[in-house]
Amino acid sequence: SGVDAFGGRPVFKDIGERLRGIVNIGREDANIEGLLPARAGVSRQTVYNEFGNKAALTQAVALRTAAEFLDGIRQRFETADGLLAGIHHAVVYTIEHARENRLVAAALGTEAGEDLLPLLTTRGEPILTAAADLAAEQYREFEPGLSAEAAALLAETVVRLSLSHLVLPTHSAAEAADAVTAVVEPAIRQFVHNGVTR
Repeated sequence: SGVDAFGGRPVFKDIGERLRGIVNIGREDANIEGLLPARAGVSRQTVYNEFGNKAALTQAVALRTAAEFLDGIRQRFETADGLLAGIHHAVVYTIEHARENRLVAAALGTEAGEDLLPLLTTRGEPILTAAADLAAEQYREFEPGLSAEAAALLAETVVRLSLSHLVLPTHSAAEAADAVTAVVEPAIRQFVHNGVTR
């Protein structure tokens, strides 16, 4: 499926963690041999057989990172006691996670990870679309009165506002989430009672 690009095998998970550490500190020139933990006993040929080349290995790490990121958003909603709390938790998670992980920042298409984009075969749009789709789904679970169109519009707005706070960090992640929820709260009420009007 591509979601678990390492097939659940500890050796390849460890390679992924090593690669993630390298891209997080900006060592894009690392060769595959440098990614192999000696204790794992994995040869260079094994990695090439599994992934083909460094770009494919990096893409596998990017896919896994994206899946983990989306799962993190889902978990924030699952533990929230309401829609606004879920949005707040998801915004904080998104901003903090992307600030801590340059590969997430690159996958989201922000400048913070721009130098890593050549390592990825896709830009942030697919991940942003998946995040907005997931959010819209969660919004409707919390607030069944939201139409699909209203939920999609709200989710896209939250994603775009979150990225704005990520790209131009003038506040903490919690303060940014406060601002985002303050902006969308009246829109949620409006959409629940009147639907989307354009």
